[in-house]
This record gives sequence, structure tokens and C-alpha cells, in this order.
Amino acid sequence: MIPLWIAALAGLIISFFCNRKKTFQALKKAWNIFSRICPVFITVLVLASLSLGLISEKTILAVLSGKGLWFGTAVGSLTGSITAIPGFVAFPLAGILLEKGVPYTVLAAFTTTLMMVGVISFPLEKSFLGTKVALIRNISSFAIALVVALAIGLAFGEIL
Repeated sequence: MIPLWIAALAGLIISFFCNRKKTFQALKKAWNIFSRICPVFITVLVLASLSLGLISEKTILAVLSGKGLWFGTAVGSLTGSITAIPGFVAFPLAGILLEKGVPYTVLAAFTTTLMMVGVISFPLEKSFLGTKVALIRNISSFAIALVVALAIGLAFGEIL
């Protein structure tokens, strides 16, 4: 990360010496964009932090492995769509859930929607992409996640 900061700073210095006026215009434009996005971004961070703190591993395990493969897959995909857990937490959690007996199909639905669908991040996406594009992206990502879960279930012999 530090090399990226150094490269960005070097680029800014070079830009400043090449054309001060355009550099200041670019910095002003960047600040305006940042100040518009910052409140929405902070809201998304707060919601993601709350979801991490409120949803325990035991709760997820009980919901995902309780009432059969199809119910677990449906609940897993919906839970993954709503929950905001970073990948470095989600994949070890999936490993733990697998050891506890949660089927691959359910884990695929959960982790894929977790990474691809963003109900909590929707306000941020909407501000960048617009409502229609953000909605289409989330719906298509959800459908693709279900196809991935089905393929995983077929590959591991859970769905015949």
C-alpha cells in the first residue's frame, strides 16, 4: 500500500510542476467528490461493522444447517446478500461451518452472495451507478450466485 501512496504523491508533484492550474482543479474536483461520497461510505462502514458484531457464528450455523439443503441454500443466499463480512473473515468462517456439517451447496450460496451481492452497500452503489444499474447488478449477481451454488452442489454430489 505504501508504494501506491508514494506513486500517487510522485504523480501529484509531477502534475504540479507540469501544470499548477490543472492540478489544483483536479484536487478541488476530487475533494468535492470525496465530500459527497464520505457520508454514504461512513454509513456503509457502520452498517457492516454492526452486522459483524450482531451475527454470531452459532446463529449462522443454526440457520444454514437446520431444515434441509434447499432451505439452507435459500437462507444462506439471502443471509449472504444482506450481511457485510469481509472475505478474510467469510472464508475461514465457511471452513468452520463446513467442519460442522454445513453442505457445500449452502456454503457456496452464502459465500458467493456475500462477495457479490450488497444490500448494505446498495446506497453507496446507487450514488455511483444510479438506482437502475445498482439494482440490475445486485439481481444478476444474486442469480449468478445461485447458479454457482447449484454447480457446486452438483460437483460434490449433494444435488442429483
